[in-house]
Amino acid sequence: MARVIVDVMLKPEILDAQGQAIARALPRLGFSGVSAVRQGKRFEVELDGPADEAALADVRKMAETLLANTVIEDYTVTLDA
Repeated sequence: MARVIVDVMLKPEILDAQGQAIARALPRLGFSGVSAVRQGKRFEVELDGPADEAALADVRKMAETLLANTVIEDYTVTLDA
């Protein structure tokens, strides 16, 4: 069994309103020194078999098809250590 991590983030040129709201709230909560926040999503995909190249290709296809909106989001696929 293997676990693969898919991290999805808005592309840098896309306005991250939720990240901006978090960044504005942090000083009110007593946190200082944060200039920007970007908010994203993390998916943990558990595979029945090994995380070979074919399985990773399938997870990339999952990300492109369902997990990320590739028009406005980028994603990375990594094997959980």
